[in-house]
Amino acid sequence: MAEKPLTARGAATWDRIIEAATDEFARHGIAGARIERVVETARTNKAQLYAYFGSKEGLFDEIFFASLERIMTVVPIDATDLADWAVRLYDEYLRRPDLIRLATWTRLERRPAGHLVADADRVDATKLGAIADAQAAGLVRAGDPFDLMAMVIAMSMAWSPVSNVYSATAAEPDEVHDQRRALLRESVHRVIAP
Repeated sequence: MAEKPLTARGAATWDRIIEAATDEFARHGIAGARIERVVETARTNKAQLYAYFGSKEGLFDEIFFASLERIMTVVPIDATDLADWAVRLYDEYLRRPDLIRLATWTRLERRPAGHLVADADRVDATKLGAIADAQAAGLVRAGDPFDLMAMVIAMSMAWSPVSNVYSATAAEPDEVHDQRRALLRESVHRVIAP
């Protein structure tokens, strides 16, 4: 991955590029994103962008892997309460719909089958270990930890920007979100119960 510049001015430019590119890739995907729009929005130039990230694909990789890290950091798994984890994921998708869109573009344009990332073992190891521990403790039903994790994540995305039925927004009334959270919590609890 690219290294963020140490100078204040360089770091500020880097941050503007990341912010502009995150929006650009989330809206248009990898193929549809335009570096010209990114540099215009970020108030920089192509030479600076390429010096930092090497290529359009390198810039996308930087943003995509940072989004995965953000989800793991902001919404860490608690395998003793997977229903709460699903609700916290739902809330994060409301706060940052761009993150789920980036994952969707990756699925559509780069990895249409199999794991979303090449090094899925590294990304999923902590989650899968936590689920296996919860299974051993009798808190979670038997089964492949990966399949259980995938099911919980899919349920948390029921109203996300990639839903085939309905995409929720943070602007909806709190009581609507509370109803969805309650339904999600109960549904996940029933699915993963031993």
